[in-house]
Amino acid sequence: MILITGGSGFIGSYLQAEIHARGGETVIVDWLGHEGKWRNLQRHAPSRVISPENLDAFLASDPDIKAVFHMGAISETTATDGDLVWQTNVTLSQKLWSWCAEKDISFIYASSAATYGAASTRSEFSDSLSNVDNLRPLNLYGWSKHVFDQWVVKQLQDGKKTPKQWAGLKFFNVYGPNEYHKGKMISVVKVKYDDILKGGPAKLFKSDTSAVADGQQARDFIWVGDVANVMLWLYENPHVSGLFNCGTGIARTYLDLAYAVCDSLGVSRAVEFIDMPAQLRGNYQNFTCADMRKIRDAGYEKEFTSLEDGINIYINKFLKGPMYI
Repeated sequence: MILITGGSGFIGSYLQAEIHARGGETVIVDWLGHEGKWRNLQRHAPSRVISPENLDAFLASDPDIKAVFHMGAISETTATDGDLVWQTNVTLSQKLWSWCAEKDISFIYASSAATYGAASTRSEFSDSLSNVDNLRPLNLYGWSKHVFDQWVVKQLQDGKKTPKQWAGLKFFNVYGPNEYHKGKMISVVKVKYDDILKGGPAKLFKSDTSAVADGQQARDFIWVGDVANVMLWLYENPHVSGLFNCGTGIARTYLDLAYAVCDSLGVSRAVEFIDMPAQLRGNYQNFTCADMRKIRDAGYEKEFTSLEDGINIYINKFLKGPMYI
């Protein structure tokens, strides 16, 4: 049995679908809430759904868990409740790490590219453990993920017992189905799709710096199916442990993305540039690009889906169809 925290969320439910398709049994730790998150599980129900407040009792019952995928987190980059973010993103992660170490099972967790802060060149996006203390996240969310990464490094340095296998994945800009409950944190792909369906042009933020032209802000956009492939490859290769970037290794501009959405919908490439919200100015990552050499060196060989192909799959297989995986 596999435990997935945040298993009714975006990445967690996609992973749940893939495990279910392979005949695996899962237990999800999450709140289904009132935003329709249950629909993320409607095609592949888990054996159990456990609310986070009941997790301690479940773990104390000594369940037969083979691995923990820890995807649950407060992931809003604009989050401001420091106490809640700490308890959710740091304390819970430490608790699960320690439980997996005690039980000698695999622990695969979600870190974030937000830990890289204002990094602006490819060389600065290094997932080397020796680089962790050099990072300066720009927001509370990124900092909380960074703190846990630092804690993991300290466990290793101090020779503390670790899970049988551990892997932290620094997710870059993930997009795909089952993200519809995320509100303002939904992917840019879905937002541009909605812009166009409303009859208008795709809207992009103007640049907040003279060094970057409007629309030329660039991110490493990764299809959620590729993220699931990386996680399942790690699970199937328990000898591999470490902190790894999880992107494509290619930075693409927001203009590239908007054009790809237009092309997939068969409409003209119309784009409108709008002012960046005040709260984002000066705290906006104008460039992200994963250095993927470390996980490649570890043996991961699958190719990553191009931005155009991923957007085409998302729109034509999901947004125009059943919506959910």
